[in-house]
This record gives sequence, structure tokens and C-alpha cells, in this order.
Amino acid sequence: MRMTVADVMTAKVVTVTATTPFKEIAEALISGGISAVPVTDGHDRVLGMVSEADLLRKEEFREQYYREGYRPPLRARLRHPKGRQKAAGDTAAELMTSPAVCVSPEASAVEAARLMDVHDVKRLAVVDHDGRLAGIVSRRDLVKLFLRADDDIAAEVRDDVLDRTLWVETGGVRVEAHQGVVTLSGWMERRTEAAIAVRMTRRVNGVVDVIDRLTWKTDDSKWEAR
Repeated sequence: MRMTVADVMTAKVVTVTATTPFKEIAEALISGGISAVPVTDGHDRVLGMVSEADLLRKEEFREQYYREGYRPPLRARLRHPKGRQKAAGDTAAELMTSPAVCVSPEASAVEAARLMDVHDVKRLAVVDHDGRLAGIVSRRDLVKLFLRADDDIAAEVRDDVLDRTLWVETGGVRVEAHQGVVTLSGWMERRTEAAIAVRMTRRVNGVVDVIDRLTWKTDDSKWEAR
């Protein structure tokens, strides 16, 4: 059930080196139909990431600050020190965002999503135990997890969660999925077992939400609290 970064990442990655010039980076993005490229050294270790935003910043600053010889006030220049530095850059080393936010191939897709959210990035460099580039995982790759057919989701909940993982009686449980929302109804022997079934169903790839309509014969939650 646990989908890892290795399951969804793009393994064939376009890369550039620290000395790659601005124009070649732009051509790599356009020809590859991608929005960013990792910057690697001679051992495939990731030094940073150059994105469309990094390249556009250069053009924006030229237009905004240097058209007709205009130079912005000191306050404006101090407000965008990194932007000014990148605007003047001509190579990947000068344009890239460093260090790159990286993730392990063994990390879960959920961990990758959280990293993107925390660092406010759209993609992560995937690196192996030696720090070498193994692939790229993007927000789009993670969104694909939620595009599974409802029948496939329901089948996985029934076969993997209820029939294989939970070593309890689950014959009284009904599973329905619609637009990624899974409804569990029917009965189970114990209340704690029903709660576990709901929690594990939430972890199935493609599940957007779980509606819990399960009942139980024995409320053993108080026993566990003791």
C-alpha cells in the first residue's frame, strides 16, 4: 500500500553542470518540456536546482531595473539581494537555488508532499544513499496518485487491508468508492479493529477521504484506555 518516491519519480532526468550557460539551460527546459533542472557535479551529486522562475527573474530584473539606464533606489536593491544576484548570473552556478531540497527514493509519497509544502517548492531532487541523483519527483507525479479508478481503490481496500493485513473477521464489512472517497459500512467484532480498518484505508493510494459507517459488537476501547 505504501507508495514510495521511487514508484512515482521520473528516473530519466535532464541535468546541467555548474558551468552551463543561461541559454543552454533555457534550451534544456524548453526542449525537455520541463520546468527545472538539477545542477550536478562530476559525480552526479546535486549542487542545486535551476527553475524557470530563476531564469525569468533575470529577465524581469533587466526590464525593471536596467531599462534606459534606470537604477533602483537603495531600499529596493536591498529588498531583493538574491534576486539581484541571480539577475546578474550567466551560468547555472550563479542562477541556481542551492542547496536543492532532496528526498530519498525510499521515502513515502506523503513525506515528499510534506517536504514540498514545507519548503514551498514544486519538485524535489531524488538522491540515493551516496547523494547521487536518482530522479526527480514533482507535484504532478504526486497528484497522479489520486487519479486511480474507484474500482481499483475498492479492490485494494478489500484485498490488501481487510483480507490480508487485518487478521480478524471482516466478512461483514462493505467497501464502496466514489471519486476517491471510500465508504466503509457493515460490522466488525471490536471497535478498535474498526478504527484500525479506517486508519489503514486512509493510507491506500488514491483515497481522498474515508466515510466511517462501521458498527461493532464489542466496545473494547475502554479496555485499551486502562
